[in-house]
Amino acid sequence: MDLILKLIASFCAIVVVILGWRIFNWVWLRPRQLEKYLRNQGFNGNSYRLFFGDLKDMVMMLKEAKSQPINLSDDIIPRIMPLNHKTIQNYGKNSFLWLGPKPMVHILDPDHIKEILTKFYQFQKPRGGNPLAKLLATGLVDAEGDRWAKHRKLINPAFHLEKLKNMLPAIYLSSSEIMTKWEDMVSAKGQLEVDVLPYLETFTSDVISRTAFGSSYEEGRKIFQLQREQAELIIQASQTIYLPGMRFLPTKRNKRMKEIAKEVKLALKSIINKRLKAMEAGERSHDDLLGILLESNSQEIKQHGNKNFGMTIDEVIEECKLFYFAGQETTSNLLVWTMILLSQHQDWQKRAKEEVLQAFGNNKPDFDGLNHLKVVNMILLEVLRLYPPGVALGRNIYEEIKLGEMSLPAGVILQLPMILLHHDQEIWGDDAKEFNPERFSEGVLKATKGRVTYFPFCWGPRICIGQNFAMLEAKMAIVMILQRFSFVLSPSYAHAPHTIITLQPQYGAHLILQSLV
Repeated sequence: MDLILKLIASFCAIVVVILGWRIFNWVWLRPRQLEKYLRNQGFNGNSYRLFFGDLKDMVMMLKEAKSQPINLSDDIIPRIMPLNHKTIQNYGKNSFLWLGPKPMVHILDPDHIKEILTKFYQFQKPRGGNPLAKLLATGLVDAEGDRWAKHRKLINPAFHLEKLKNMLPAIYLSSSEIMTKWEDMVSAKGQLEVDVLPYLETFTSDVISRTAFGSSYEEGRKIFQLQREQAELIIQASQTIYLPGMRFLPTKRNKRMKEIAKEVKLALKSIINKRLKAMEAGERSHDDLLGILLESNSQEIKQHGNKNFGMTIDEVIEECKLFYFAGQETTSNLLVWTMILLSQHQDWQKRAKEEVLQAFGNNKPDFDGLNHLKVVNMILLEVLRLYPPGVALGRNIYEEIKLGEMSLPAGVILQLPMILLHHDQEIWGDDAKEFNPERFSEGVLKATKGRVTYFPFCWGPRICIGQNFAMLEAKMAIVMILQRFSFVLSPSYAHAPHTIITLQPQYGAHLILQSLV
């Protein structure tokens, strides 16, 4: 008996020593090795601080930055990415900061960015962090390797040009509903102060509901509310160190995140199952994103005679969650910043209005006409430069790898801070921080001189599959707004760009709408 107890005690001691060593290596030895490696490669940053690294500074600086609005003429970078801004100011572009025990390296060289976004099998999206973040949406945006290739192939048919043409009536209908609301509000006085942000969010939510699921916004409202709440909880979780197993703790936030994920999954599963039953009954496939995806999935399985070549129901659910979040959030942000900037720059609002009235008058916009709007397109490209929906891309290194002349070790996070490149005076000139759509008069390639310095929809093989859909939706909305209203900033507008997953105005977008009718 004594021998057994001694063996158990010895075993426990060995486990404690091994576990202790691994923790010590994780929180101290490995970070110090990575720091030495990076400094030898010419990178600079703060010295590693046990466990938290720069995280406490990041949270404190973000809280301070968001505590009050800024002037319209102020640089927005220190408010959006205060720690990154300070790090680059102190240590230069070849710099790093610490997300807990992991170093995050800024990548600002266009050639390096091109290589990273081209070699997407080697430079993969982050898999670490808090696993609860995946509750928001995974799908195509999260997939890697062969899984990504399969999902991209199956989803591609939904975004073909002819399919987008068929979705235009749904976009027009959704836009008309918002225009009617604004006209009713403004008609009594001829002009009125309106926070346009919630209306634009309603519009893009409605568009996704109709084009993805053929349902109205009212039916999908609950999913949107839940996904927005989930995004805010994920932002909170990302600002703390994640320890293995923390997702299983019965904290209030963990429980709420899991509840939301369950509710969203049940709602989407119900929609998908109804559609599958209709398909089995021989009903014609719906010409919406879900219908096209399910049809594409079914054909792929039939062609190969193997379900492994298609998506599972859970995978389809994740793609639907992604439709909801990515399709709604990014376009509403593009539209709200476009209205804010056109409110500031009346000359460009006038030019855009003249182009719209010349192309369509007061008539319903059509597909070909929308695609030939040069001034409106230039404006949208410039808005995406100044206020991209996502401010940075992240990539992880899982084994030592060459990047240009540099060698980078496994365990390093790469950050491609697009908003820093989009505002860089060395790239765009002295007016880099100013609104000047003229820079895109000859297209993106000419404006960037062929370099990867502008990538609001990512770049390379993994460029956003919904890019053309988002631009078509944005053009329709802007055209219909310009046909009916002129607008200026309200005195109550507070300029406060901040990120909740995407870049948005913290206090809304209070504008004064004036009816043209």
